[in-house]
Amino acid sequence: MLKDKKIILGITASIAAYKAASLTRLLIKEGAQVKIIMTPMAKEFITPVTLATLSKNTVLCDFFKHDDGEWNSHVDLGLWADVLLIAPTSANTMAKMANGICDNLLLTTYLSAKCPVVHAPAMDLDMFKHPATLRNMERLRSYGDTFIEPSAGELASGLYGKGRMEEPEIIVEKLKDFFAKKKA
Repeated sequence: MLKDKKIILGITASIAAYKAASLTRLLIKEGAQVKIIMTPMAKEFITPVTLATLSKNTVLCDFFKHDDGEWNSHVDLGLWADVLLIAPTSANTMAKMANGICDNLLLTTYLSAKCPVVHAPAMDLDMFKHPATLRNMERLRSYGDTFIEPSAGELASGLYGKGRMEEPEIIVEKLKDFFAKKKA
């Protein structure tokens, strides 16, 4: 169901960014074409080299490629994709998306995307259940975005609760279901 699907994988600054490597590998294994856009701070959690190797594409982070003026077009990216999957979606990026703030390539691509958007949130339990986060999720749902709810478990903070980004295998299955329903 993911064969030849064009997927932009957006990666934000979260400890769960390490799961993006497995997620990328699984998407490629399913036959998807994967382009990755990282927020600048996401590079503190996982390297672009790892993701470029797994996706077989250059990882995008900046608007401009070189000092010669060549640039990464958020408009072209938004038109290319069949789905924009943001995994992990941090509370910070979610808040910016909900309010139309676009200060990096992932956010401008989000605002330009003509395709469905799927979020896999990841954050500590208090951040996840904060009224501002819940409000932002509702606002994004009102825009037509879909959420793969985080699971409960041990968090990076050592606390236990809801906020863990769903496992890559489950995200892939949910994407397959998403496309199957779209096709029906």
